[in-house]
Amino acid sequence: MAGTKAAVAEVDVAGRSVRLSSPDRVIFPQRGFTKADVFHYYLAVGDGIMRALRDRPTTLQRFPEGVEGEMFFQKRVPTRGVPPWVTTAEITFPSGRSAAELCPIDLAHVAWAAQMGTIVLHPWPVRAADVDRPDELRIDLDPQPGTDFADAARAAGEVRALLDELGVTGWPKTSGGRGVHVYLRIQPRWTFTEVRRATIALAREVERRHPDLVTTAWWKEERGSRVFVDFNQMARDRTIACAYSLRANARATVSTPVTWDELPHVDPDDFDLRTVPARLAERGDPHAGIDDAPWDITPLLEWADRDAAAGQGDLPYPPDHPKMPGEPKRVQPSRAKRAPEDESA
Repeated sequence: MAGTKAAVAEVDVAGRSVRLSSPDRVIFPQRGFTKADVFHYYLAVGDGIMRALRDRPTTLQRFPEGVEGEMFFQKRVPTRGVPPWVTTAEITFPSGRSAAELCPIDLAHVAWAAQMGTIVLHPWPVRAADVDRPDELRIDLDPQPGTDFADAARAAGEVRALLDELGVTGWPKTSGGRGVHVYLRIQPRWTFTEVRRATIALAREVERRHPDLVTTAWWKEERGSRVFVDFNQMARDRTIACAYSLRANARATVSTPVTWDELPHVDPDDFDLRTVPARLAERGDPHAGIDDAPWDITPLLEWADRDAAAGQGDLPYPPDHPKMPGEPKRVQPSRAKRAPEDESA
């Protein structure tokens, strides 16, 4: 007996026809959420996710068979088999190689990504108009062993207090896990290197004021039970799941914008594929004003100069980056302290 043909639908999204095949394929087995659920989730949060993605080169984290199957990151849009309306932006990696990444200009691009098995969307902190100068400074607060979301939320509150002193608005969201992200919309005038330097300066100032809560230590053995400010999320080609992106975990949680008043009281597990569309429809997007007042990061760069004069220069880059000017040795402190004979053993 001949097999039945898999269901295929054509869905109108932003005036474009987007294919949805295998809608009943289970993507989140523990929740029973299907490919169609993922596809329509992204349509339901369209206004919010386009605020996060519009005109940004975006890496796709794909799970064609579901979150328990094979995963891969797609940084290049294929040259064949792609709708002619799909827009890309050319980005350059630290290696000097380049790629044409998906660059959503409307919600149809997000729907197409969902059709391709994308669960998580990782935009660069730049726009297509200038892919070498970030317009978004991202503060990634990552709880270390012995700490949890409540600690990350408390650290975010201290970041907010510092930003208030600087006269700039920070926009918090859950990571979809235990962490918290705070975004600043900035003027696209500085390079990745300069914006990363500004991020380190901000992180060090928070660390000085709250050394028992926050750390900028790159090496895990030095972090202790504190919240790590991952300054390398501002290095070129490092990305974070965007606002309203699903996360690839059993609960199908969502990286969700919240208000500062909400942040200390929310449970990130409450924000998932089922609950977030209703929340967005009822309350609106807490990040609705994020684009209103891009900030001049000069005060942070002045702090960076001050720190450098005091002997606090650059910090290590991720291991996949080329060695950068002024960067300290990428040697784990416990290894660096070994005697020469230990190193040769």
